[in-house]
Amino acid sequence: MTTAILDRYTRLLDGHPARRTAARLLLAAVLVLLVTVEGLTLARQPTGPRAAVWTAGILCCLCAVPWSRPALATRAWLAACVSWAATLYVFVSARPQIVWGMGEAIALLVLLTGVLLRLPARRAAVLGPLLALACVAAPVRDASPGRFTLLFSALAAVVSAFSLLLRAQQAQRVRDIEAVRAAERLELARELHDLVAHHVTGIVVQARAASFTEVGAAAATSAFVRIADAGDEALGAMRRLVRVLREGEARTVPVAGLAELRELSETFTRTGPPVTVHVEQGLQERLPADLAATAHHIVREALTNVRKHATDVSAVRVGVRVVEGGVEVRVADDGGQPGERSAERGGFGLTGLEERVTALGGTLTAGPSPEGGWAVRAVLPYG
Repeated sequence: MTTAILDRYTRLLDGHPARRTAARLLLAAVLVLLVTVEGLTLARQPTGPRAAVWTAGILCCLCAVPWSRPALATRAWLAACVSWAATLYVFVSARPQIVWGMGEAIALLVLLTGVLLRLPARRAAVLGPLLALACVAAPVRDASPGRFTLLFSALAAVVSAFSLLLRAQQAQRVRDIEAVRAAERLELARELHDLVAHHVTGIVVQARAASFTEVGAAAATSAFVRIADAGDEALGAMRRLVRVLREGEARTVPVAGLAELRELSETFTRTGPPVTVHVEQGLQERLPADLAATAHHIVREALTNVRKHATDVSAVRVGVRVVEGGVEVRVADDGGQPGERSAERGGFGLTGLEERVTALGGTLTAGPSPEGGWAVRAVLPYG
């Protein structure tokens, strides 16, 4: 749940560069404001330790702002070194004073979160403890460090545990996505086996029939044309799926295509909202079998998502037609506002669809439909 919220927040910022810049500036302003207020308060009695702590606080706050350059690891190392240098300087200086900075400690916590979430495990294992201990050591500089040291020790522990938990969830999600992609590749490989076996069998049958039969030039030409067409279609399917690795036993059942969309829609309608299917006239006969199988798979997965995630759906529309750039497969419903459909992001069905469509050189989009509801649209290269 927490990972989904963070993913949604990240997508919101990534899709709007102005918002991302504004968020960075706001974080920088808050951190620098804390350090500035503290510096003005302590400037009434200027001392060397106070100047060192104030300078370290400003540098750490600037390092905590998530700019793309310099890199996070560089900023984290700089902040840790500066904070520890200020702490050691205060310890070896004059008598205890009111010196430590809250802004610096918070900036170190921000950096700690980024390091534990984003850096490789080895770097995070070194930088994480350095930042956490620097955050705990900052209050110790003060003349009365007791309650603040306890507070930031607890904060460092909570932030570290929470960040490591999110890192584990992200790693698990990556593994789940890879498993879905691997399963989709296997499915494509099995379909490749079926398609090639079908076409090659047809070629062999026609070639043997021609070799055992006396035929004239016209009949031979017709037979050769059919053999060449079957070979071209098989080669086309292999080119589109050549990167797929096959594992396990091949299936012997026919590959579902456009002809099975009616049966699929009727099955869905028995337990869900009514589905209307429109396939462009003549496309069922013209579309290659591998593209037809992909179109069927897209419709099936989209209808499954409607059943799982959609609300208040009264009708679902399925359309397959030729558009500029290929064949469009579109599944749209009239229920669920965009905010109510965010749960669809949590599954891996769309990930598998995207893997399959991308393997064929196509594109896949899913989101709110202009006429209301939700739509899944794929364009497969054709023609």
